[in-house]
Amino acid sequence: MTTEHEKPEAKSHGTTRRGFLRSAASIGAIAATGPTAYAQVADTPSDTVADQVNPATDVITREIAATGQRIPALGLGTFLTFDTVPGQPREPLREVMTRFVEGSGTVIDTSPLYGSAETTIGTIMAGLPQADEVFVANKIWSTGEYLGDTSHATASLEQSKLRIWRSSMDLMQCHSITNAGVVIPLMQAWKQEGEIGLVGVTHHETAYQPELTQFIERGAVDIVQTNYSIFNRSAEERLLPAAADNGVSILVNLPLEKARLTHIVRGQPLPDFATEFRAETWSQFFLKWVMGHPAVTCVLCGTSNPDHMTENLGAMRGPLPDAEMRRRMVSYMDGLPGFATLGNMAWYPEKDSQYQGQIRLAQAQARDRLAN
Repeated sequence: MTTEHEKPEAKSHGTTRRGFLRSAASIGAIAATGPTAYAQVADTPSDTVADQVNPATDVITREIAATGQRIPALGLGTFLTFDTVPGQPREPLREVMTRFVEGSGTVIDTSPLYGSAETTIGTIMAGLPQADEVFVANKIWSTGEYLGDTSHATASLEQSKLRIWRSSMDLMQCHSITNAGVVIPLMQAWKQEGEIGLVGVTHHETAYQPELTQFIERGAVDIVQTNYSIFNRSAEERLLPAAADNGVSILVNLPLEKARLTHIVRGQPLPDFATEFRAETWSQFFLKWVMGHPAVTCVLCGTSNPDHMTENLGAMRGPLPDAEMRRRMVSYMDGLPGFATLGNMAWYPEKDSQYQGQIRLAQAQARDRLAN
């Protein structure tokens, strides 16, 4: 929400462009540690969730610890779902975004790496009366021409501003920890200069959660984005407790495991106890499970289907499952066929062909070149 913190009071990292290289050296020490795989762990108890229901909208909000700003517990992800090729119709995506913001959603997560998603978001958002209320979480994926070169990252920020038509970004994240030793200190400088509001780092693979945790424990970022779901609960072992202890907010990706969770329960009724936390669909069941963890700030869920968007919005209304209920939900899922082997399934089973944007076309071309 740009109007709320165009130039927020920053955590003191002591970072300016002059201090950039000094900070880069310390962040580089974190980035050089390399990933360590986590095995899946059992569900752990949750403490009291610091929720607040917005009386005007009836939606659950969570606080961004670095600023005190509150955001809705559900955000919109755009990887693959908002990637189209020139000339394709974008009306369904326009309807998805319209329903999202009209349903009190504000957080939209994107990246220059997501094909045409940035451009699509900027174009659609320009026509929405709620455009100024949208909290844009964007990313930097940049290595530069040589070690320490920041020109590519700076160009990426400026390009994102043009595509989304913002003078500043609410949140910029180091995408998949890429070149973190250079990018994170640079983003800290941008934050102090008012170019961005918050500094973050992301990854979608469990093997990188130890690295993400180190950024949390060293006070390097305001927000961390990680994968977390009722199926993959590895973040509970160290990352989520560290975030709670250090006042770092958490964005969650892959809450539905790229439609694999909803695929394995297709045609099955919800358990009777789902009514206790007002889950009316399986998507709400899985989203509310993630929201129920007290360290989770916002859950990012992507879709290109307007009706699915409406369904997902229901997850941030009504009660959330407490720790005991969340354990019960896990136990129920453990008894369903296909749950234990979900990780072997391809993303978006039976509907991946819907997402034939620039990313999928480029991947197909690469496979063809290798085959020939």
